[in-house]
Amino acid sequence: MGIYRVPPPHNEPIRNYAPGSPERKAIETALAELKSQTIDIPMIINGKEIRSGKKTPIKSPHNIALTLGHYYLGGESEINSAIETALAAQNDWADMPWEHRAAIFLKAAELLAGKYRYVMNAATMLAHSKNIFQAEIDAVCELVDFWRFNAFYMQEIYQIQPANAPGIWDRLDHRPLEGFIFAVSPFNFVSINGNLPTAPAMLGNVVLWKPANTAIYTSYFIMNILREAGLPDGVINMVFAPGALTGNIALKHKSLAGVHFTGSTATFQTMWKSIGENIANYRAYPRVVGETGGKDFIVAHPSASVPALSTGILRGAFEYQGQKCSAASRAYIPQSLWPELKPLLLNQVKQLRMGDPEDFGNFVNAVIDENAFNAIAAYIDYAKNSKEAEILAGGTYDKSKGYFISPTVVVTTNPVFKLIKEEIFGPVMTIYVYDDKKFEETLELVDTASPYALTGAIFSTDRAAITFAERKLRHAAGNFYINDKPTGAVVGQQPFGGGRASGTNDKAGGIQNMLRWTSPRAIKENFSPPTDYRYPFMG
Repeated sequence: MGIYRVPPPHNEPIRNYAPGSPERKAIETALAELKSQTIDIPMIINGKEIRSGKKTPIKSPHNIALTLGHYYLGGESEINSAIETALAAQNDWADMPWEHRAAIFLKAAELLAGKYRYVMNAATMLAHSKNIFQAEIDAVCELVDFWRFNAFYMQEIYQIQPANAPGIWDRLDHRPLEGFIFAVSPFNFVSINGNLPTAPAMLGNVVLWKPANTAIYTSYFIMNILREAGLPDGVINMVFAPGALTGNIALKHKSLAGVHFTGSTATFQTMWKSIGENIANYRAYPRVVGETGGKDFIVAHPSASVPALSTGILRGAFEYQGQKCSAASRAYIPQSLWPELKPLLLNQVKQLRMGDPEDFGNFVNAVIDENAFNAIAAYIDYAKNSKEAEILAGGTYDKSKGYFISPTVVVTTNPVFKLIKEEIFGPVMTIYVYDDKKFEETLELVDTASPYALTGAIFSTDRAAITFAERKLRHAAGNFYINDKPTGAVVGQQPFGGGRASGTNDKAGGIQNMLRWTSPRAIKENFSPPTDYRYPFMG
């Protein structure tokens, strides 16, 4: 026996995939291999592969003629079976020594960083239409980081212990929650898809995992890695079923212990409402952790560096086609900088190449599916038809071969324009040009124009202006950036999450999130228990 410590975590180095590099050759080989096969993807319940329900094809967003695989759309029977299986596995999993639980996920991290690095990247490129850089930082590096750092955070949590009086030993038993965790993960980050079920599981919880239909392909690889790493059967059960049906069953179950969610604000609010309506039926109050949407901003002060600002806007708005909760989608530019920024930004946007991620020269790829394509196109059309807006770049879209929407820059004269207020989740940046003298008033607009509060950035070389904006926008963003784009939070460096309509701000990638999946029990042991009921004051 010993008091164990996990290996000190470090962020997984990002490989550059330059022409002629070994990793470039390896990813090209992995892409060809995956494209040559059609993968049959079952649900995983109690370690068993379940193929029941409607067999549904998985298409590549940038090449809708390419079928990557099939999955099976289950129903009520599979959902109930997954919950029952998880509950049956709960005691054994919770009783497993923490260092052995940690070892499973540390092993998974090594498998992903090594043996499965290129196949996971290739799967992400094909199924999520991410270029190799976006795939590498997400599907490999960030997920590896989640598993390594979460194991370290688990160790830190277990080391949180109380003080002791003479003759007394006080201890904290950091228990898993009593029941199952319902993990609902999104399409846009493979790392989040892997983190939502595994963060609670690492601390001894059992999980019903429902990935987004558009993330099932990469979920299959995540599940295989976890199983190879030694995850016991029944701890995480992966189910593919309609969201409304899954939620209706899971959220009404008496043993629901928690929800770990990333997705739309509307869906999260519906789930929370259902939990409230069923609150008297639960064995314990469920922990509700959610990261939802964002309408993320960039504010430029007149002192801002224009080249840095232009790059921040372009990368912040158009990497992964703006399909990030943190993506910059509104910018506030002073009139004094606009004549210099406008031609620079538009020239850079025109240089962006769009197409298949297998062409490594492409910066922009396809949006995830037809529903997303139609929703984003509707916003672009709204801007085209509005007297309050002008499209300066992009504004075109085409779904004949894949779901492609060109990077679009809109300028508006209305600080509460529809595209300024609402989340679009696509490659659309809306700019409002403000009077230099109204910097403080503009910050007030930034704070109030949108219900979200996820990420934001200030560009300035004036320290007083930076300080003022940081204070004025204190509640406008859970992750605030100074002279940098408002995306790209790194595990262990910038724990991620926001408030208001953006979620519960429980900070994925930080100890704050892991603390939500424990229920502490205080234990007091008295080495010299009293033998007389009388106190001294009674003498």
